[in-house]
Amino acid sequence: MRNRYLDTLRAAAIVRVVVYHHFGWAWLSLALPAMGVMFAVAGSLTAASLDRRPAGAVVASRLRRLLPPLWLLGAVVVPAMLTTGWARESGGAHPYSPAGLLLWILPLADPPGSDAAVDAWEPLWYIRAYLWFVLLTPLLYALWKRVGWVLVAAPIAGLALLDKTGLTLPDAADAALWDLVTYGACWITGFAHRDGRLARLHPAVVFWGAIGLGAAALYWQSGHQGEDVWDLNDVSESQALWSLAFVLLVLRWQPDMTRLSRIRPLDRLVGLLNGRAVTIYLWHNIAIAGIWPVLELAGHDDLGRWEKPVTLAMTVLLTGVAVLTFGWVEDLAAGRAPRVWPAYLPPAPAVPPAEAPARERDEPPRPPEQERRHVADEPVTERIAHDMPVAGRQPGRAGAHGGVPWAGNTVPLPRGPRPPLRFTGRDGAP
Repeated sequence: MRNRYLDTLRAAAIVRVVVYHHFGWAWLSLALPAMGVMFAVAGSLTAASLDRRPAGAVVASRLRRLLPPLWLLGAVVVPAMLTTGWARESGGAHPYSPAGLLLWILPLADPPGSDAAVDAWEPLWYIRAYLWFVLLTPLLYALWKRVGWVLVAAPIAGLALLDKTGLTLPDAADAALWDLVTYGACWITGFAHRDGRLARLHPAVVFWGAIGLGAAALYWQSGHQGEDVWDLNDVSESQALWSLAFVLLVLRWQPDMTRLSRIRPLDRLVGLLNGRAVTIYLWHNIAIAGIWPVLELAGHDDLGRWEKPVTLAMTVLLTGVAVLTFGWVEDLAAGRAPRVWPAYLPPAPAVPPAEAPARERDEPPRPPEQERRHVADEPVTERIAHDMPVAGRQPGRAGAHGGVPWAGNTVPLPRGPRPPLRFTGRDGAP
């Protein structure tokens, strides 16, 4: 079962990442700070897993779902880089070394690559940062339960400390540290979403807190612009504050997503983007790099005023080809049978299990034969009863006394021996 609101946030963030990498529009970093949203959603879901399972099992499960898509990318990209002369490259950003290839297996630092293949390895910082957050989450979640909102402020304080002291570490460690303090507050806010602390904050506190953080982000950005004046991706401090402000707002108020499930194509698209999120992220940059070679090969490289829509359509098309070709590895990583197209995962019910009545929540499970009994095998009188609406029952749920779903309603079935059926005529005779 899926939380369709979190799925929708992540789907929107993935689309934003693709469009930003395609066009490079700086205003997109303000309209939707996609990486902060993705880390916040991941933090909430990881905390949910820790509430149900031991920490070791959760970490192993997250790594199992993250790493196989990276390994498949490496199995294609690394031989291609070596074939095209990576080992003979001099002065590149990532000189070839056999030890460096280990980072394509466990990316504790950024996996290296040739200058010619920069579009393949440059986005992998996200995989490295996600890996570190997963490894640190058992400790962070335990601290969150003890100190609460103070922990959200810790990464922001870490940013201020790095600015004040000018502390630098070796390249690999320095990049990891900056990403942790930039997006750490968003990841921990995901904990607050999971355990309900964010929902319990007064709306005015969240609203004005987000306004203050956003204003601080814009103030800092105004004096520390990068290559593009308003691109927050160039300024970690602005990115951290703006992302946290945005995440607080979108996770504090969770709208009803029932209407989304009624728009079947859109609901399916959200499911597709989430079912193939890692594959889309890993391969979309390669798809963007392949647009013009494909167009030149087809003899359509002079597009004129149609350049933007055509190249965006090509990005979607080539990314879709990658999803169909490589996306099945996400099914294997999740322990599902591999599929060319991801299976549709239904949204969670409107009433979460934790809010179910105590009598139903605490009742021990019934034997499978009672749960799976087919309606056609029941006596006629019980089937007639199932056709009658019964107040106080939730559609599609078995009753607390062994009711069987039928026509959207359930009724309790009597226990013990059942009397034989008797049919009477109009005059009362058997």
